[in-house]
Amino acid sequence: MGVTPERRVVITGMGVVCPLGLTLDGLWEGLVAGRSAVGPLELFPADGLPLRHAAEARDFTGEIDNFGPLDGERKKAIRKGLKVMCRESQMAVAAAQRALHDCGITPEQHRPERFGCVFGSDYMLTLPEDFTAGVAACRAADGSFAFDRWAADGMPLLNPLWLLKYLPNMPASHIAIYNDLRGPSNSVTLREASGHLAIGEATMTIQRGAADAMLAGATGTRVHPMKTVHALQSEQVALGDGDPTRWSRPFDRDRKGMVLGEGAAVLVLEELEHAQSRNARIYAEVVGHAARHASDAAGVGIRRRAVGLAMRRALDMAGAAAHSLGHVHAHGLSTVTGDREEAAAMGDALGTAAGSVPLVAAKSHFGNLGAGSGVVECIASVLALRQGTLFPLLNHESADPECPIRPARSGDPAGESFISAAVTPQGQAGTVVIRSWGSVA
Repeated sequence: MGVTPERRVVITGMGVVCPLGLTLDGLWEGLVAGRSAVGPLELFPADGLPLRHAAEARDFTGEIDNFGPLDGERKKAIRKGLKVMCRESQMAVAAAQRALHDCGITPEQHRPERFGCVFGSDYMLTLPEDFTAGVAACRAADGSFAFDRWAADGMPLLNPLWLLKYLPNMPASHIAIYNDLRGPSNSVTLREASGHLAIGEATMTIQRGAADAMLAGATGTRVHPMKTVHALQSEQVALGDGDPTRWSRPFDRDRKGMVLGEGAAVLVLEELEHAQSRNARIYAEVVGHAARHASDAAGVGIRRRAVGLAMRRALDMAGAAAHSLGHVHAHGLSTVTGDREEAAAMGDALGTAAGSVPLVAAKSHFGNLGAGSGVVECIASVLALRQGTLFPLLNHESADPECPIRPARSGDPAGESFISAAVTPQGQAGTVVIRSWGSVA
């Protein structure tokens, strides 16, 4: 598998906040044990909704201990800043701090202006209770909302710092400020594709010499009063009776929709010589990445085309043949049409390897984490490379003839490389190819 020798980019740190826990060990143990994180919906009242179960990051309470080991100054700063962070931003900061601790880098080992951050997110929505008092103050005698009273009576009841909680560029801003990262910074808001695109942009930033180290991550949620309603109105969501831990079943013949979840994850990416100069532990190397988009005139995504094109480009960049991949980490949304379109895209891009290379999909354990999904899934596959074995494709019991994949089973070797993909309903796709460091070191 070839890669341009100049400015090679390696992974030296990883951090997660997800429904399977707040640690790399917790994530891996949940995956290999075949544990589902789907349980009762508790983050907000579900009265009036047909949905009663989701994959919440239950171990994440927003307490300062959730942010991993911190020195006194950073702990004080983050605790103070929590009041201007929504839950998605809090998860982002926690994952970033855990990744930085994992990589072991110290201020003396890098120049702040050469360390940057690219962070992905969903569109961020306010919580209804942020407006409750203001709306109540503008209620007319007949119970209707008096618009002409909002400026004088409603807006003064909003938290003055309300907007700062929900700007999608805030995760990158908070992380850069807390850690004195003065290098290139950017924010990506392309829903489920955001994480893969953040990895790709961070990689290119290092390769072109603009930085020596970058944080690449994403945070997201579909477990939110407004986003949950939006998903129920516009996408296929798993509902009904039966064991909810069996609802997320990517590529299975009997799948009935995605499960909603939340989470965040971060990779520390470094230029190879920079990492080696500080004797960093190297997990893996990013050798290919791509972003593509395809949609019709109405803005509906042509997911098969987008994913297929992105996979082919990432493989070309990596100089990799499809049959050389150790495994595929699929988007695996668990919707009827989404999985069929993705399976067709893999057939287009990978050829016969699509039916022979083992396939995993961590969403089978925790559903769709929105923008947070992609990087969590990449970390899961990096851990598989390190362990040398794959976790099984959970809940895949009956093959769908229209999804001719080779589901991973317990004990399958992870191989030396993998390709991971993500795509949005609007047809924005991102892919990465990551190679085990042990295979080239």
